[in-house]
Amino acid sequence: ALREDIRQLVDAMLARGAAARQILRVITTLNDVTVRRVIELNLARHPPGVAFTWLSFGSEARQEQTLHTDQDNAIVFEPPPDMDAEAVRARLLPFARRVNDDLAACGFSLCRDNIMAGNPALCLSVAEWEDWYQRFTESWTPKNLMYSAIFFDARAVYGDIALADALLARVRERIRVHSLFQRMLAESALERRPPLNFFQGFVYARGGEKHTIDLKLQGLTPFVDAARVLCHARGLPAVNTFDRLEALQQAGMLDARDVNAFLEAYGLLHLLRMRHHQQCLAAGEPLDNRIRPADLNALDARILRESFRQAQRLQQSLALLYQL
Repeated sequence: ALREDIRQLVDAMLARGAAARQILRVITTLNDVTVRRVIELNLARHPPGVAFTWLSFGSEARQEQTLHTDQDNAIVFEPPPDMDAEAVRARLLPFARRVNDDLAACGFSLCRDNIMAGNPALCLSVAEWEDWYQRFTESWTPKNLMYSAIFFDARAVYGDIALADALLARVRERIRVHSLFQRMLAESALERRPPLNFFQGFVYARGGEKHTIDLKLQGLTPFVDAARVLCHARGLPAVNTFDRLEALQQAGMLDARDVNAFLEAYGLLHLLRMRHHQQCLAAGEPLDNRIRPADLNALDARILRESFRQAQRLQQSLALLYQL
């Protein structure tokens, strides 16, 4: 019932012209509170008897969640002296699965790829996570490169935050000194191009309704992926895409005027996406990310086209850095 209040708050913020960055932070903050409260309720009812830290991945970790979201989470723990990792995992997995199910009841859809704390492969000790990330960066399979978009955006939501921060700092350092892996990430990031052709006309999404564009995959993802790789090149700790772009400016990797344009374009794409979600809810339709440019007014269509053009320019910066 309380989750419904979040939707109404988002509606009110959109109606009052709030910036996308503000709205996304509010949504994620309230989502974080929901996650922590679900964990606390389960700790009171079914305590596992061992300490753990709850990690979020993807858009939740980046603090860029909208109302259309699923779960991407995991657990990291430090085994006590009298227990090994398997024994701790055996205690935590039933607890984690209850939390995953309760979050689903609160509106956070279960992850189709099972990237959830209740998955034994994602309920690991610090040493196991260290080994997992090392193998991940040494094995450049298409699946690993695809999953890098999820697992390299991570943030602790509950538990020993310092433990998780130290682990993630070591991961960033491993990527920073691994230039070949960075290049592979850059190549992967450049595979998803903004939907504009040579003449700046729209290129429509495949696999869905005709004459539609997927705002998330074709519009937002190019910004997210490029900013992530550029930050890894310098070992910058920012996770939020807005923060990453600003950190890249401060590090001298991007020009201030370019960053202002990128921030504006990225925020406008988020606003278009959230307004589309509002329209879906009002019509009683399931939330999706596909819009028809032909249905936009002339101003919004120009904004959409210019936002995609800025994504192209950011990708050009990435391609130039790695000579791709």
